[in-house]
Amino acid sequence: MAEKPKSVVLSVVAVAVFAGLARMVLQKIRADRAARATNVAGPVDEKTRAWISDVVRTPRQ
Repeated sequence: MAEKPKSVVLSVVAVAVFAGLARMVLQKIRADRAARATNVAGPVDEKTRAWISDVVRTPRQ
């Protein structure tokens, strides 16, 4: 009889851990889909690429 409460607690903790992991995975999937839908980091044209390169390489005074 003394072993039963331990096994119940262990199973409850295991379920809570797996539920937390599943929740994190779902949040990551939703965040990736939202980022893809907004296209924040889309393709960069050649003019913008040259401007970024110039800004990065030019020393500031």
